[in-house]
Amino acid sequence: MQNVFITATDTDAGKTFVACALIHGLVKSGNKVSAYKPIAAGCQQVGNSLVNEDAKLLSEFANCKQTINEVNPIALIEAIAPHIAAARINRTISIEEVAQGFEKVLSLQADINLTEGAGGWRLPLSITATKASFLSDFAIDTKQDVILVVNMKLGCLNHALLTYQAIIADGLNCVAWIANNASEQPMSNLSENIASLEQLLPMPKIALLSFYHDSAMSLHDKICAAASEIDLTPLLTK
Repeated sequence: MQNVFITATDTDAGKTFVACALIHGLVKSGNKVSAYKPIAAGCQQVGNSLVNEDAKLLSEFANCKQTINEVNPIALIEAIAPHIAAARINRTISIEEVAQGFEKVLSLQADINLTEGAGGWRLPLSITATKASFLSDFAIDTKQDVILVVNMKLGCLNHALLTYQAIIADGLNCVAWIANNASEQPMSNLSENIASLEQLLPMPKIALLSFYHDSAMSLHDKICAAASEIDLTPLLTK
């Protein structure tokens, strides 16, 4: 059983898109893959559940027959920082709650459990006068391998290197990175920035994903197309 945590240089870097593409590729390779998005802010009320579109998408690609609540146990309506969204409804988010949801994922006995983080690496879960906890604490406690999604835009060199350094300082193994063009407007000097990141980051780049402009393609088809661009070797050889 392998546990993989997907993080990114910032919000809106394309974590869900990349996570779904990874899951699709791993499933096509014959693996049983679970999806876990412990925290999602920006949900809609559907029946008795709060449903996040990203979590729903993850559940559609994973092949462990998970319910939306199993994929995403902590769902918040407002699309803002989760600890602020939680405080507005007088609740707190704890590492223990995130870990409890993960225990249910582990019980599925998947070959690979893929967790999608929220925001960047150091996402706050709670902040008090004496202590702060972060989603990265959960990744540390569960000793997950990390894949870093780099949002290819101005500033990404600094963001990528700082995020990598934080992951390593936390004692985890960053097994790969993915360059993702999350914006319709391509980054200027993209190839030079890719080359710089390849020199700065010691782990392998397993994909350079382009923004899919074809409006005739469904999101599902775009994810499947992206999956074919990802080199899964670092995961399949673990």
